[in-house]
Amino acid sequence: MFFFLEILLSYLAIVLPLLLAVAFFTVYERHILAATQRRQGPNIVGFYGMFQALADGLKLFIKESIRPKSANAYIYLLSPVFTFALALAGWAVFPRSEGSRLSDFRLGVLYVFAVSSLSVHSVIMAGWSSNSKYAFLGGLRSAAQIISYEVALGSSIVCILLFSGSLNFSDIVTNQINQWLVFPLFPIFLIFFVTSLAETNRHPFDLPEAEAELVSGYNVEYSAIGFALFFLAEYSNIILRSGLSALFFLGGWLDPFGINFLPGAFWFALKIRFFITLFVLARATLPRYRYDQLMRLGWKVFLPLTLGFIVIYAGFLCAFNAYAELILFQVINAIIFSFIYRSWSFYCFYRSFWYFY
Repeated sequence: MFFFLEILLSYLAIVLPLLLAVAFFTVYERHILAATQRRQGPNIVGFYGMFQALADGLKLFIKESIRPKSANAYIYLLSPVFTFALALAGWAVFPRSEGSRLSDFRLGVLYVFAVSSLSVHSVIMAGWSSNSKYAFLGGLRSAAQIISYEVALGSSIVCILLFSGSLNFSDIVTNQINQWLVFPLFPIFLIFFVTSLAETNRHPFDLPEAEAELVSGYNVEYSAIGFALFFLAEYSNIILRSGLSALFFLGGWLDPFGINFLPGAFWFALKIRFFITLFVLARATLPRYRYDQLMRLGWKVFLPLTLGFIVIYAGFLCAFNAYAELILFQVINAIIFSFIYRSWSFYCFYRSFWYFY
């Protein structure tokens, strides 16, 4: 009994702060957008508009949920729940400071990216089950976009693993005590950040939600609590990607000055906020890509660059470090397995679409 209660409290310790962080993230984003556009942001509900997110959440919660008559009811209702559950599952092994995590998994990096890659299934489920051409086209766009940029994202992670020698988040942060990986891996850092924008469907890569073309993409037929779950999943994924960027490139919870006067959680939160601000500024300043430009950037630019950097960094490490050959062999096996899994899942979904169509 006490064991299950302890597990429940551990999950609540992750879910509740995450929901609060997402709520205040929306207010923070609206204030930054207002500042860049020289207008007033939220300033009515609560002090400095801090309670605007709670008011919006309450509005979505009490609204009537409308389901299209011709929609597949079970998949239609399951899709937002599945999306939100996957967004929460990635935080199970995510460290918030040194020794503060739900599970210290040795393969934590693989677990996080395996869980995040499953989000493409929920997006396609939402687009197909709505029985709407706009939603279906948005789901197909999002699936192709996520799969395309996952290849470049996984290749960029290989370079980080070559330098850290581990798939454990704590080991990756510990190896950056002397130098952050953003300096030797600065091109990989840029590729990782841009692919994170594409993976989370954020501007300028928000083609699945292009208002001028698809109204709202795969979630156009959702309202009330269903739309809110998609919304929460998207913003929690942004926070997760920002945390991964801080862990991989900026030393996670390590003090940048080496004084250790403030707790590690403070520095980690500050680095996450820095990346969140970059996400918002990208939305405020950059124009949207065309879809052909989006695909060209992923397959013809990022993928060759990351594969080339893998060869360069691996050759450099093999020349000065003996264990890099073993790491490279394991990483190549992981890449091959990832390609096989992604190709098979893509093939299964297109077969199911053809059958139901």
